[in-house]
Amino acid sequence: MHHRKSRTTNVKYMLAGGSVVAALGLLADPSGLLPAPPPAKAVCQEVVQPRAVLSRDQLSKLLTIPERAAKTQVRQVVKEPYCQLSDVELRSNVSSRREAYPLEFDPQTWLVVMYEGDEYAGYSFSFRH
Repeated sequence: MHHRKSRTTNVKYMLAGGSVVAALGLLADPSGLLPAPPPAKAVCQEVVQPRAVLSRDQLSKLLTIPERAAKTQVRQVVKEPYCQLSDVELRSNVSSRREAYPLEFDPQTWLVVMYEGDEYAGYSFSFRH
């Protein structure tokens, strides 16, 4: 019986460990979660904060914010964007405002945050290599 209990405990730890590995994998390559890729070379319409970059910590906090959260909740984490991109229509008749943040650890990769009105609508990445 003791052997069986030990095996159950090991399975629980393996499942918990697998969840941690999966979460870390999302940080390393979150592209699997993207709803739609942005245009290959997203062009700034207006530079807002020329020194803005997004740290790993900010990125990991952003990934915990659910879609449809208030824009103010997202901005508490990511602060002002590097620039505004042109608006896009991801859903029929709904315009999405896009803001870009170069990644501090990979400035050629931009995180693009999308808003519909004052609601967070998701994110994507723009690879500028």
